[in-house]
Amino acid sequence: MAKRLPLNLPALAGLLFSLFCSAGEAAESRPNILFLLADDMRPDAVSAFGNNRIDTPNIDRLVTEGISFTRATCSNPICVVSRAEILTGRHGWENGIKGFRGNKLEPDNRYWASTLQEAGYETSYVGKWHTSGRPLNAGYSQVAGLFSGGGSKYWKEGQTDWKGFPVTGYRGWIFQNADGRIKYPEMGVGVTPDISSKFADAAISVIEQDHGKPWFCHVNFTAPHDPLFIPPGLDDKYSGADMEVPGNFMPAHPFDHGNFDGRDEELLAWPRTEAAVRDLLRVYYSVIDDMDAQIGRILAALQESGQYENTIIIFASDHGMSCGSHGLRGKQNQYEHTINVPLIVKGPGIAANTSSDAQVYLRELYPTTCDLVGAPIPAAVTAKSFAPVLRGETGKHHDDIFGYFTDTQRMVRDDSGWKLIRYPQIDHWQLFDLNEDPLELRNLADSNEPAHRKRFTHLKGKLENWRNETGDPLTLP
Repeated sequence: MAKRLPLNLPALAGLLFSLFCSAGEAAESRPNILFLLADDMRPDAVSAFGNNRIDTPNIDRLVTEGISFTRATCSNPICVVSRAEILTGRHGWENGIKGFRGNKLEPDNRYWASTLQEAGYETSYVGKWHTSGRPLNAGYSQVAGLFSGGGSKYWKEGQTDWKGFPVTGYRGWIFQNADGRIKYPEMGVGVTPDISSKFADAAISVIEQDHGKPWFCHVNFTAPHDPLFIPPGLDDKYSGADMEVPGNFMPAHPFDHGNFDGRDEELLAWPRTEAAVRDLLRVYYSVIDDMDAQIGRILAALQESGQYENTIIIFASDHGMSCGSHGLRGKQNQYEHTINVPLIVKGPGIAANTSSDAQVYLRELYPTTCDLVGAPIPAAVTAKSFAPVLRGETGKHHDDIFGYFTDTQRMVRDDSGWKLIRYPQIDHWQLFDLNEDPLELRNLADSNEPAHRKRFTHLKGKLENWRNETGDPLTLP
């Protein structure tokens, strides 16, 4: 169990909130929150979104029961930064995780779980922890199935993925107890073919507990992050011949986007071939299929416990993935297949089987859930609640969405569907009209068309204003 925190003003505010809820809004009647987070999942890798090459019946169920966001966005398409933003409700330049090695969360952060705990919620963390510190230091009162680094002595060299490439992802990661002092190598070291079932087991153990309070359970899968292995029972379900390469497939990206030689890009041989991408998608979809089945087990446990109808269920991914789009394999880019994420929200009072094109950020889940359950939102949280969209009060949220990656990429996308990407290290720009060119294949940045030049100048000004207002820590050429 977490140590009791010293009394402070935010904690006192949460205590008063719990004590003085009206009878109709008693703490015990407030909805639970179940947050299911995938890792490296493209926004189009869901059957209900029109992908007839993949089987995701349980995620599809959430689609029919809730709201799907078609323009949900991560700020920075890398695991550690995106997850830190989710935990803190703050931009990476504010919370201390800027996307470089050695970054640590700032001491003035107020964590999502801490805020809900102070408002009377039990808080649990399940699965991958890819952030500085420990879950217990970030407001989670218990952990189950915790998977993190620290097991390097148990790692065996020479392990390869499904195609025989050396394993470079999650090397030495291991299941462990809350403080990391006890390791469980018998559960596997690194990603294993059945790892999603282990996370589901842990989540179910939390759901089946006797709860005297409403609860928040944050479940973090590793799927479908590499290394990829065919999960048990799915060896013959997907065939490379049945896969469809992305419409923006290229053998190679036309320029160095800032991660050209990164680890993710080394996982797919150059030049990319359609056959190699189909084989990648075959295994990638198998891993997502298995994760979906494990989500089904979690939803079934929630239903059997009688808590399903009074639970806000959120499904998302920390960012997307290229998988051959634009000649890239990895996630370190600002294209739609990567900065956009699948985001589905269902729960009491939320319209079923609807979609929204409101521009929202992943880090806004923190204030949004607080808004929905009546928990005070700390002043330190700069993300904006999109609960009004969930309540049907508005269809819009942000006029502009911004993205960043190291000192190599900056991006702005406006609500009308125009997008500008800057690559400062190589003095390159891309301008896309997503309405006419959703696959981002026609760069209009060098167009002499007056309307395009005007749009370029307008978005460039917005990008520079955003950098100045948010305190971009990098001096860019």
